[in-house]
Amino acid sequence: MKQTLDGFKLFILRGNVVDLAVGVVIGAAFSGVVNSLVKDIFTPFIGLIAQIPDLSDKSYIIRGSTFMYGNFLNNLISFLVSATAIYFFVVLPLTKFINRHKKIEEAKPSVTPEEIVLLREIRDQLSNKV
Repeated sequence: MKQTLDGFKLFILRGNVVDLAVGVVIGAAFSGVVNSLVKDIFTPFIGLIAQIPDLSDKSYIIRGSTFMYGNFLNNLISFLVSATAIYFFVVLPLTKFINRHKKIEEAKPSVTPEEIVLLREIRDQLSNKV
């Protein structure tokens, strides 16, 4: 039983599990912000241009079935805004940071295996003379 609890503790405290939990919480909060942005800013703006005050109640009926295309359009706009925000505020800066870090790594001189052998020979010769 103790091994099971220790294994569970190791699993929970692994970095990627904690990172995922933080990401889910931040994502949920971000989703609320984006949904509000779409509902309160973009939808009225689109309504102003298209002379439709609210898209969410737009629908059409075929043989008694109601198709809520306005709600779909709101969700589509919400998805596009989310994807755009994530790309420009998360993916793009992170990519730039990673590329900058790679350039720093590439700038560091690397030692080839031949140089290691040569350095060991020099070390051995110096240790023999002392």
